[in-house]
Amino acid sequence: MSSTSSRGDTPQSADNRLAYLLFGATVVIWGTNWPIIKVGLTFFPPFWFGFLRVALGCVTLFSALLVLGRLRLPARQDLPVIFSVGFLQIAVFLALINLALPAVGAGRSSILAYTTPLWVVPGAILLLGERLHRLKLVGLLLGLLGVAILFNPFALDWADPVQRRGNLLLMLAAVAWAAAILHIRSRHWKGSTLELAPWQLLVASPPLLLGALLFDPPWTPSFSWEEVLLLLHNGVLATGFGYWCAFTVTRSLPAITTSLGFLAVPLVGVTSSVLALGETLTASMAAGLLAILLGVALVNLADLRS
Repeated sequence: MSSTSSRGDTPQSADNRLAYLLFGATVVIWGTNWPIIKVGLTFFPPFWFGFLRVALGCVTLFSALLVLGRLRLPARQDLPVIFSVGFLQIAVFLALINLALPAVGAGRSSILAYTTPLWVVPGAILLLGERLHRLKLVGLLLGLLGVAILFNPFALDWADPVQRRGNLLLMLAAVAWAAAILHIRSRHWKGSTLELAPWQLLVASPPLLLGALLFDPPWTPSFSWEEVLLLLHNGVLATGFGYWCAFTVTRSLPAITTSLGFLAVPLVGVTSSVLALGETLTASMAAGLLAILLGVALVNLADLRS
């Protein structure tokens, strides 16, 4: 065997191949999950769906860490990050998108939810004292142009209060996620992202359960095979396995690869919604998607270069 072949089979190259495979799997799982969530909301009330998804994901990650021998109580300095991510990025985000999706197409929802980096920019400038570099300014303006395209009167029926409410909730979901990111940036924590993830899911569970008890209509699960498959996909696969994949990828691959690569999630979301649900990819949606993705890409590049 040649020396070149030997180098190609090193543990590091094998790890990189695995990381890229997990990266692709994460993008596909998270992207295709948007139409699946929309279907799931025809079986489950929104808060119950969010709570059951998070609870299953929590059990999955706690079990995985237990098997890996990495399950430990979080340090006190990690508690603020655990609570902000658990409440804002998980509980509030999931509740808002679940409330919005019945009224908004899954493809459009995936685009609006991934505007999060755009809302981080003004928050980082105002709250964290970050400078607005030229590249980030261009990205922000491009992203806002994309949002404006999606909200123009030809793309959104402003006379329909249900559509207005659904789109507003999706924007608020992106802002809640951005708020969690800003809090994370302002703090230092001790545990790894993977070790903190199940505790964040644990924090997210009570607010979602409380929302289910207070706001969802009376509901009794039938435990049909459709319900079981939807919960397993969202809880075990999209939440538990998806989080593990994302953390593994972020740790193993270059930051620019992961930051830009995850922009494929809304692309997969739009494509899978068109194919699976028969949603229409309008000119406004395509133009808005392109502008938002370019804007977010430039914002991510500016963050990585700063």
